[in-house]
Amino acid sequence: MPSRMECQVNERRVNERLPVTVARLSGVLDTSTTAAVRTRLQRCLADQPEALVIDLGGLTVRHPSTLAVFGALARQAAAWPAVPVLLCAPDHVTAQQLAGSPVRRLLPVRATLDAALRDARSAGAAPRLRARLQPVRDACRQARELATEACGRWKLPEVADAARVVVSELVANGVRHAGTPLEVTLSLRQPYLHVAVHDGSVAAPRTVAPDLTDTGGRGILLIRQLARFWGSLPAADGKVVWASLAA
Repeated sequence: MPSRMECQVNERRVNERLPVTVARLSGVLDTSTTAAVRTRLQRCLADQPEALVIDLGGLTVRHPSTLAVFGALARQAAAWPAVPVLLCAPDHVTAQQLAGSPVRRLLPVRATLDAALRDARSAGAAPRLRARLQPVRDACRQARELATEACGRWKLPEVADAARVVVSELVANGVRHAGTPLEVTLSLRQPYLHVAVHDGSVAAPRTVAPDLTDTGGRGILLIRQLARFWGSLPAADGKVVWASLAA
């Protein structure tokens, strides 16, 4: 079998409120394909689904050590977007490899896709607010208003000030350095309020000098001070920069 990995991603709704991404992997998982697999699955997480189910039905694993790619993904998903990741439908050989792998302690493995979807559905949907913004100066104000609405709706007055600053900084960075339309998402998965900004640039987030004429523009350094965690992930059409605040 050729050393090649194809990852087909199909997003479906398992009920009216709960979008779950199902990523079906087919081909060979070995040292030459793990990086591509990791990137494709990170892009699935960047879409901020309620859960990610990885269907292993078409996968051949050359060496058990390459299963670590799923463990790394599980740790990423736990930090942000704080969603469950499940493996399902491994063949007999892959199931045995998983049974002896440290990955098994990080990720649930279900025999069928239906069983994995049932478990994903049982986790429930996180409250979230989302807005599309244009790359203009007023975007920071609109983002702060969204954060105010989210913290009021979810009864989080103690984190409202930090949330407004963090979302403003993320949006300001996107306006200055991406210059593309932005999608801002705030979601609550206790114990964290998650703030994410999706832009159309693949460039990594940058620290910028303070802008004394606006509350935005003080850069990533300020986000580091206010957020418990922060980072970025590649998306299908750019990147997502995210931060998690203790709620």
